[in-house]
Amino acid sequence: MKESEVLARLAAQAIDNKKGLDISILDLRNIPSAPAEFFVIASGNVPSHVSAMSDAVHETIKKATGLNPSKVEGYQNAEWILMDYFDVVVHIFQKEKRDFYRLDQLWEDSNKITFESQS
Repeated sequence: MKESEVLARLAAQAIDNKKGLDISILDLRNIPSAPAEFFVIASGNVPSHVSAMSDAVHETIKKATGLNPSKVEGYQNAEWILMDYFDVVVHIFQKEKRDFYRLDQLWEDSNKITFESQS
């Protein structure tokens, strides 16, 4: 398994540990114009839930790999937090924002990796 896939799975597991909703891992490696190799997309109920999931992703990946995200956007409002790990981009939305932006549908040509919730 490639390092970027391991990172994506770590992020998904961290989100799952915080009761994240509708977690998807999109494998974008077959799409030449994709900005990353993987997207991890999840939803939360309220801003505090979204930020807690983001914190969990940061802590889990830092502990496992020593990596910090190169960029984090949207943390203040916690409606849509984007965490950029170069080859892996984590998107954590409030449900309404995810429904509006529909990233899953925009990248429907990707391969979806099965993620089994542990909760």
